[in-house]
Amino acid sequence: MSKTYDIIVIGGGSIGMPAALELARKGQKVLVIESESAVGQQNNKKAIGGIRATHSDYGKISVCQRSIEIMSAWKENWGDDIGWMSNGYSYPAYTDEDKKTLQDLMQIQLGFGLNIRWVSPEEYNELVPGINMDGLLGSTYSPEDGSCSPLLMGSSYLFHAQKNGVEIHHSEQVIGFQMAGKRIDTVLTDQGSYSAGTVINAAGNHAREIGAMAGLDLPVFPDNHEAGITEPVARFMGPMVVDMRKRPGSANFYFYQNHEGQVVFCVTPDPPILGIDSRSTSEYLPLVSKRLLEIYPRLRYLKVRRTWRGQYPMTPDGFPIVGRAGENLINAVGMCGQGFMLGPGMAELLARICLDELTESDLRVLRSFDPARDFSGMEAFK
Repeated sequence: MSKTYDIIVIGGGSIGMPAALELARKGQKVLVIESESAVGQQNNKKAIGGIRATHSDYGKISVCQRSIEIMSAWKENWGDDIGWMSNGYSYPAYTDEDKKTLQDLMQIQLGFGLNIRWVSPEEYNELVPGINMDGLLGSTYSPEDGSCSPLLMGSSYLFHAQKNGVEIHHSEQVIGFQMAGKRIDTVLTDQGSYSAGTVINAAGNHAREIGAMAGLDLPVFPDNHEAGITEPVARFMGPMVVDMRKRPGSANFYFYQNHEGQVVFCVTPDPPILGIDSRSTSEYLPLVSKRLLEIYPRLRYLKVRRTWRGQYPMTPDGFPIVGRAGENLINAVGMCGQGFMLGPGMAELLARICLDELTESDLRVLRSFDPARDFSGMEAFK
């Protein structure tokens, strides 16, 4: 006979663990099924730690604003130091086209309540001393965006989830569902079977496979991104720098100095490298080094400690897929590499979906993430 829970969460990562904790705090009996030997071992620990509300639509802006509120007060409310810094995000413009795009988007972002402003090249050089000023036309700057440690954050979520009664099964693989019409009657794994009032698909890279078990065709396709980190040095720069320019092999790239003084950096490959392959490559460091030194020459003496590779579970338009399917399945998938920053705010939204407590603002947010949309749009800051 299968064991019964109020909520079964498939996937113990950036979305699954925050959702499990939030639901347990609301009195729900929660099971997390994680295929890895520990939670947060797929893309959560591979995130570089940036948290921004600087997006182009109400849904992402709203959810990430709430995430920032939660993370910035985490030590005060939960007692754990997660390395939070309100260091901000910036998008420097070196072409007239990028300047116009950023300033046009800024009007939309201001309309959605984002704290963002345009800074002159001279002001930007004060935020990022030594930035390449040749051709710099200015930059957006969102001072309330920030960063923290994915490892510290993940550990804190695990500790508090267990303290609040969340049951976690590691090294257990979901292999199918027993359906009763449009309802998931039983979740089948390689080690047992379980029933729940609600099942949340938060399976990250494997969201599409989990959806297929319920007869869904979820357009979530992971692609590979590589990142790296330097030795720690005294603080010398402020916000995350996102260079939107294309270069051979990369569509854009971004970097910042974390709470320990290390510079963390990542590129968006062009063309995308599809699939799930977490092996580091020899091509990455020469590629990203050229981009780093082009925009910020003072980095040339820093020593790189290591590189790693993770995945962005992408949707066709760069927006997550969040909402009900059938009678008791909720998908929270396709975070497009932004699960870490969306996670805390998304957890509260998912809890309200599960408990039928959605607000008018929630309904507006969910229109951006509607599973039934035609995916013809495009997130400008995906």
